[in-house]
Amino acid sequence: MDLFNLKGKTALITGGTHGLGMAMAEALAQAGAKLVITGTTPEKMEKALAAYESKGFDAKGYLFDVTDEVEAKRNVEKITEIEGNIHILVNNAGIIQRTPAISMEISDFRKVIDVDLVGPFIMSQLVAKQMIERKEGKIINICSMMSELGRNTVSAYAAAKGGLKMLTKNLATEWAKHNIQVNGIGPGYFATSQTEPIRVEGNPFNDFIISRTPAARWGNPEDLGGTAVFLASKASDFVNGQIIYVDGGILATIGKPANED
Repeated sequence: MDLFNLKGKTALITGGTHGLGMAMAEALAQAGAKLVITGTTPEKMEKALAAYESKGFDAKGYLFDVTDEVEAKRNVEKITEIEGNIHILVNNAGIIQRTPAISMEISDFRKVIDVDLVGPFIMSQLVAKQMIERKEGKIINICSMMSELGRNTVSAYAAAKGGLKMLTKNLATEWAKHNIQVNGIGPGYFATSQTEPIRVEGNPFNDFIISRTPAARWGNPEDLGGTAVFLASKASDFVNGQIIYVDGGILATIGKPANED
């Protein structure tokens, strides 16, 4: 359908070298978008670009830290010069630090905020300047269920993702008049290489996620693809400042009693 056609569009995905970032990038590419991927590790970038190429996707990679405004500005200008206008920005790069709040180093707290919140602001501001000139653009911030909920040991991550939710709403408020849509995706618990060690039957956390999720399963990375394409395409031209939670229904329910089937 033409509403979801991304041919002729260039999508910039930060942290698109692995995991959910790669899954969303592949979905955008399948819809016709040209991919520009950022990362900070040469080895991961090389492996990711080879994977994209093996699937026939048009993908280019740029190594820089999104929290460094000077490097980010230089690279966004370079990307625009070489790859063309950026039509879609996916702010996916992020980190998590699992430490109890009482013992967390302030430097670690600041680092999480810097990567997960300040980085998306820097990239959004840089890319929005060219989007405003063209009077069109899509910005997708990768939020989290921690944009809505608390959990032990992730105070910095939850603070950053909660902030990213409100940044999404504020940027939408300021830029909607320029025909720029700023929205977010909040993934639930997904089956990735990072969660593989705990996704075994009998593991208490695995059992908790299965029982807590109405869909009764972990998400598959490709489950994010449709939402990413929707928010990147014409289909969402009047959707702005929204966070779509792709979580199998976790946020919709208080849960079920332990003895309920």
